[in-house]
Amino acid sequence: MAKASISKILKKKSGYKVEGKLWIEFEGEKYFGPGPVELLEKIESTGSLNKAAKEMNMSYKKALKIVNSLNTKSAKPFVILHVGGEEGGGSEITPEAKQMIAYHTSMRKRFADFLKKETDQIKKP
Repeated sequence: MAKASISKILKKKSGYKVEGKLWIEFEGEKYFGPGPVELLEKIESTGSLNKAAKEMNMSYKKALKIVNSLNTKSAKPFVILHVGGEEGGGSEITPEAKQMIAYHTSMRKRFADFLKKETDQIKKP
C-alpha cells in the first residue's frame, strides 16, 4: 500500500505507532525470546536456577521447563545444572547461551529500528 493512500486513511495528529513482538520459533512453538533471555541472564548473575526463578517471580518448575526446552531444542545445552552437594549445587550458562543472548539483543535492536522507521513513515503527511 502506498504511503500517500495511508495518509488519507489515518487521522491527522493522532498517536499512531507501529508495534510488534519478536521471538524465534522452533517447529511452530516459541523457542527463544525476552523471557528466556531474562532467565539466562539471571542464571548467569546469580549462579542458580532457583534464585533466577525467584527474581523473576517464576516457579522453579516453570524455569526448569524453559531450561530443559532450550537445552533440548539447541545443538548444545544453554544451561548446565549442578545438583546438590555441600554447597547446594548451582547453574551456569554456556558460551552458546551467551552467543544466543547477544544475537537476540542485536536482532531486537534491528527490529526496534524497523518499528521506528515504519512509525515515522505513517506519521508523515
